[in-house]
Amino acid sequence: MRLGRLVWALLGMPLSAQSTLEEAARLARAGWLAHDAEVVLGAGSRVVLQIPGADPSAAVSRPQAVTLLERYFRPTVERALDIVTIREVERGRGFVELERRYVIGGTADERRETLFLGFRLQGGRWVLAELRSAP
Repeated sequence: MRLGRLVWALLGMPLSAQSTLEEAARLARAGWLAHDAEVVLGAGSRVVLQIPGADPSAAVSRPQAVTLLERYFRPTVERALDIVTIREVERGRGFVELERRYVIGGTADERRETLFLGFRLQGGRWVLAELRSAP
């Protein structure tokens, strides 16, 4: 069983859930903590990634986004990931802010990062359209 499906099983939600922005935020958080890029990215076909190692100039395909996010996860160990803000900024557009604490594997120095997730409502489901990180 893929880790993403395991996350869903533990959360007790079907894979088609995400009818609320809060559900989408909690799913993205759970996927991030599990380092499961597919769960973080959800069902969207394209996403803008602004993370170290990704060109932020244009949206990338889902497979490319999965690869870039997996590469970004690889050297890190999560310490905490807190949801700071969940807000629908206008009809059909949502914003989620996460505060991340992590270490690079083999080190003890804790780092902090803020993650900004932009969602769009498509077909009754919130789909990740943008993921940005800031130190």
